[in-house]
Amino acid sequence: MPRSARRASARLTHVSYERRRALRWIVLPAALANWPLAWASAARVASARLWPAQEYTRLILESPAPLDYELITLAQPDRLVIDLPGVDATGDLALLPTRVHATDPYVGRIRFGRKSPDVLRVVLDLKTPVNPQIFALPPVAEFGHRLVLDLYPPTPLDPLMALLESERRKDAREAAAPPAATPPARSVPDRIATAPAARAPEPSRGAARRLTIAIDPGHGGEDPGAIGRRGTQEKQVVLAIARKLKNVLDADRDTRVFLTRDDDYFVPLAVRVQKARRVQADLFVSIHADAFREPQARGSSVFALSDNGASSAAAKWLAQRENAADLIGGVNLDGRDPVLARTLLDLSQTAQISDSLKVGQQVLNGIGAHNALHKGTVEQAGFAVLKAPDIPSILVETAFISNPDEEQKLRSPVHQQRFADSIAAGIRRYFAQSPALARA
Repeated sequence: MPRSARRASARLTHVSYERRRALRWIVLPAALANWPLAWASAARVASARLWPAQEYTRLILESPAPLDYELITLAQPDRLVIDLPGVDATGDLALLPTRVHATDPYVGRIRFGRKSPDVLRVVLDLKTPVNPQIFALPPVAEFGHRLVLDLYPPTPLDPLMALLESERRKDAREAAAPPAATPPARSVPDRIATAPAARAPEPSRGAARRLTIAIDPGHGGEDPGAIGRRGTQEKQVVLAIARKLKNVLDADRDTRVFLTRDDDYFVPLAVRVQKARRVQADLFVSIHADAFREPQARGSSVFALSDNGASSAAAKWLAQRENAADLIGGVNLDGRDPVLARTLLDLSQTAQISDSLKVGQQVLNGIGAHNALHKGTVEQAGFAVLKAPDIPSILVETAFISNPDEEQKLRSPVHQQRFADSIAAGIRRYFAQSPALARA
């Protein structure tokens, strides 16, 4: 082709390209009114979500097909840049800047730009330097392809140091508080219900350290857990119960409580166990809400680990469902600690399981005073979150969120408090009968 013809063809192509871009932006409002059509023809990001927390902030871009991306870290000022070829800042993605929380410890704001005509640039202005981790997740459950960006602090938060700081503040509050009046004598049934007298007597404890109890609110972040007919999400109600349980147990002078998550963010199952071991917990209690396809199913349950198969078909099904939380919540498999992974596999846990069954029965008896029991004995199955080799560990299914009556209980702050009180009563009875061993 002659040179003049090639130049004319290039000019025509350039003009056509610019006209197409102009036309696209002209018809954008109409496209937004009919979002599925716009999504199929232009943008490939169907949903954009931001999960801020002190531990880490997570950004998720969901799409019907895998997203190409490039992550760039910039300093002075601190920024993260994600380049996304073939993506437009439309639909849900366009709303992402409005979802930045003022309390987000890491992200100050999010804005868009163009690296080139066909590459969208997403810029995260940071409040502080971060350690970013980006990875892709394949479709699972109702989710499509997800691009995940996790923003961790350069120095990871230490669960033990956080617990010790919380204990220091608790001691300071107790020292500053005026002495409490001696409560009036109560009847024996009342003492059994609230179980303050069920703690081990002081002489047997001597100068022993405080009991450390790890409370694990199930699910969180991307993983809502089970959802009731009224839209109640398991992750929300179990966090509320866990916080109330912490307050009840924190009132005991010889007990300190650690939450594996204290906000709406996802924590991998193995990390929950790792946190409990880091704080040298004497007990690990994972709080959940059960669900079944039939709304008639009802009642509370308590589970311990099994290394010989599940105690029932229902227990096996439940363990499989709970163990799938990592797939839904989104775990970066490239970042998994191989030492921790080995620790949680193929362990002989006879003593741990024996103690777990004992505390589980006490908690089951306690919760049975408030809610009907699905089964009167502690069941067993291969729950990944119960595999700490040196910590008695139980999983409490407080009630069936799929049952309309029990869903209402789970939504009620009054009943949430009763669940917390009854679980605490069982924990106190267990430690009254089986004092924790001394640790270095």
